[in-house]
Amino acid sequence: MTKKTIVIDGNKFDDLAGFYEEINNLFMSGIEWRLGHSLDALNDILYGGFGVFEPGEQVLVIWKNSVKSTLDLGTEETVNNYQMKVDKGLPYNVKLFKDKLEELRKGTGQTLYQIIIEIFEDHKNIELRFEA
Repeated sequence: MTKKTIVIDGNKFDDLAGFYEEINNLFMSGIEWRLGHSLDALNDILYGGFGVFEPGEQVLVIWKNSVKSTLDLGTEETVNNYQMKVDKGLPYNVKLFKDKLEELRKGTGQTLYQIIIEIFEDHKNIELRFEA
């Protein structure tokens, strides 16, 4: 069975906002609305039916320049993202993001890159491959 192939190129973004833009360009191509800047929204589109593939359709996602993405979506970007949510307050759960910041400072928290990979891996119809 031939899988639909989508290529994420880490050279096309250098922060979380750029990642969401790249995801919109790839997964929402030809669709009138755009994915919101939310990991929950990313998870939702990976179920299919919202963009370029249908629910349950087998998809191969190749992440090129993934080593660059581990840095771009790493600790610094994660801290910046969480701190913005703490500073903004509602509608964000400030205590949750303060706790996540503390975990990162202790070296036990997950980076955005790690969280994004887990989201992709939760979708059994999606095969994720990495190219350095």
